[in-house]
Amino acid sequence: MALTMLSEPPVKDPGPPMLLYQLSKTAQLETLNYQSCSMQGIFAQFPEILFIHRTYNPVGKVLYTFLVDGPQVRLEGALARAVYFAIPAKEDAEGLAQMFQVFKKFNPAWERVCTILVDPHFLLLPTLAMEFPAAEVLLSAFHICKFLQGKFYQLSLERPVEKVLLTALQSTMCSATAGNLRKLHALLSSCIPPAQLPELYSHWLLNDRIWLAHRWRSRAESSLYFQGLEVTTRTLSQFFSTPCVEQGMASLLQYMQQNSGDRAGFSLGLSPQSSATHLDSTPESPHVVQLVESHIQHSLSVICTEPAAQLCLGEFAVVQKSVHLIGSGSEKVNIQILEDTHRVQPQPPASCSCYFNQTFHLPCRHILATLNARHQVLQPDMLPAQWEAGRAASLEGILGSQWSETLEKRLAVAFLTEEVRRLLQHCSQEEFERRYNTLRELADSWIGPYEQVQV
Repeated sequence: MALTMLSEPPVKDPGPPMLLYQLSKTAQLETLNYQSCSMQGIFAQFPEILFIHRTYNPVGKVLYTFLVDGPQVRLEGALARAVYFAIPAKEDAEGLAQMFQVFKKFNPAWERVCTILVDPHFLLLPTLAMEFPAAEVLLSAFHICKFLQGKFYQLSLERPVEKVLLTALQSTMCSATAGNLRKLHALLSSCIPPAQLPELYSHWLLNDRIWLAHRWRSRAESSLYFQGLEVTTRTLSQFFSTPCVEQGMASLLQYMQQNSGDRAGFSLGLSPQSSATHLDSTPESPHVVQLVESHIQHSLSVICTEPAAQLCLGEFAVVQKSVHLIGSGSEKVNIQILEDTHRVQPQPPASCSCYFNQTFHLPCRHILATLNARHQVLQPDMLPAQWEAGRAASLEGILGSQWSETLEKRLAVAFLTEEVRRLLQHCSQEEFERRYNTLRELADSWIGPYEQVQV
């Protein structure tokens, strides 16, 4: 049934998708290559830079997602830049060669590929070079950022040092000039113990060829770029993590269809003022369940910024498949969604013990499951201020860093300077004058007006 659903054309596509798959002797999916007509058209329009992301499944399968990249690509929305999905039989030279060969048969524009961006763990580079002999293979800025971010957590650094490294990483990735990259490299050398420094492969920061493929973006464009890929990769993980690979792929493609366009499907006329309304019908009714889920989806899209809404909608997609409500105390609820049990506090500010909520401070699948079970929707006071709709989103929310006064002086001054700069940039002209004059008075009273102090 899942493979039949894969064979059906997307709603907006003129023709059936191109689908090749092979089953094992136990009727399990062995290989899969999928591309809709619209995905093929997008690649034919932007074939110059190809971004390859790998997503792992608990049963040992790997999903390869090909996305278009580059200055000309202005597609918005989760998975809008995805142009090909493939699951090789094995992640070896033979399996990848077959996968790339099928991709080339589907896409005559492959000969125009100039650059291929991969993650640091992609080891079969000779196979990639053999199948795309005219293309240059580079590490992607996004994957390097995620690699370093993961290493900062794994090395068990002191919390203040970890935070300042995440802040410096955020700033550098959004403005990857040669000078900023050298500063981050020097910061890593001074903060990471020498024995652990080789694990970070910090020499990547000094390889200017890697960053030329990313440096054309402005700071704002870089922030949106990282946010979009974060949403995309998390969405892929959430759907492909199901033990049934076929069903996971069918759900992923269904999600892509439902979230294409202008999200009109989420506009059901529920205003933020009425978002606290409870439904009186019984939860057993399929219509009521669908209505509750639609109201939760709408409240997310109204209250949250675009990146936050996409992250939470991906979490909620898991809730819609399976949810177990354990306990019903007035203050805390235990939620289990085919995984370990987590402790949820639904009262504002809502919190949960899971990694997603602790990292992003956003409503996770467990908080959303609690709201769903109680026929409630998201309230504005359940959301941190930086994720509220109408605010300028930044990579800071994803990396989750903030200043700590326990930092040693040199690091503290560097972060404080950056924070003051950000506050001055994102305020009204009147507020800017007030803050600037306050800084001017502080500098004059501390150092003295007889010295020219640049504020």
